[in-house]
Amino acid sequence: MTTPIEPGRLLALVDAIAGCRIAVVGDLIADEFIYGQIARVSREAPVLILNYDSTEVFPGGAGNAAGNVASLGGIALIAGLVGRDEAGRRLLATLKRKKVNAAHVLRPAGYVTPRKTRILAGGVHSAKQQVVRIDRASAAFERDDRILKTFTAHAVRAIRGADAVIVSDYGSGLVTPALVNVIRRERATARVPVILDTRYDLLRYHGITACTPNESEVEQALGIRIGDDLRVLERAGRTLLKKTRGAAVLITRGSRGMALFEPDRPTRHIPIVGSDQIADVTGAGDTVIATLTLAVSAGATFEEAAHLANHAGGLVVMKRGTATVSASELRYSISGGTIGRPA
Repeated sequence: MTTPIEPGRLLALVDAIAGCRIAVVGDLIADEFIYGQIARVSREAPVLILNYDSTEVFPGGAGNAAGNVASLGGIALIAGLVGRDEAGRRLLATLKRKKVNAAHVLRPAGYVTPRKTRILAGGVHSAKQQVVRIDRASAAFERDDRILKTFTAHAVRAIRGADAVIVSDYGSGLVTPALVNVIRRERATARVPVILDTRYDLLRYHGITACTPNESEVEQALGIRIGDDLRVLERAGRTLLKKTRGAAVLITRGSRGMALFEPDRPTRHIPIVGSDQIADVTGAGDTVIATLTLAVSAGATFEEAAHLANHAGGLVVMKRGTATVSASELRYSISGGTIGRPA
């Protein structure tokens, strides 16, 4: 276990992150939520018939990380790809409403915006529950070197002047170790933190400042099972530190909290904040990396930043859908308020 950080220090950090300039580079995904009411069981097959209510589209992936940066008071710039389709148009419009600078988002011809469609159903007086998810990746990208070259140039322009960089890799092939090396070299003289969130290829990245994998991603990367075994967790965290050559590894563990690893320092185990009655974990990792990066850019230690991110993560999982956390909500949580009920 770790000693809690004084609330006054965390509250000071919430104030300090306002105006920090964060560049987010990576995979933009349209998170689509379709809502309906259960009508009856179909006569055609043993499935439910839903009466359609509404559709909402939120920025997912790198877009959600950028949205969280902006909602917490930071200045968010994003570099990524969207298509010239309806999902891409709506995604860009939502980013602009969230005050995210999307000047470096490209819209290549033929590119289809990756979409995750979640269908949620419920009765008139009951909460909507997710019944199925449909993922639609962009088959048109397929390692187009011309697009990659143009995107890399825009990513470099986006990170100039940034206080920190978030790299968000959701597996489209857009984010690569080569791209991250370009980003690292571009910001090396300014010693700007580069913090990585990758779903599938963690061990391919080296020399990053920090990474924020969840426990299942660590298990997949190392071919292990952690569960409640803290010795396995310890070996896993230390292995990732060595292989990524980073300054920190923050493993998020759901209801088990977080574990922070730094070279030559004891592991800090951070319990969850607030209720363990989780409503929705969609995009929680994006909230964690946005908060951690903002705090580090404002001068926080990794331990202080992890505690702040823990509060933000505890807030966002009490919200349904792809959600963000505000600075006022974060202050309320740090001050001992009830999670999910900001003043």
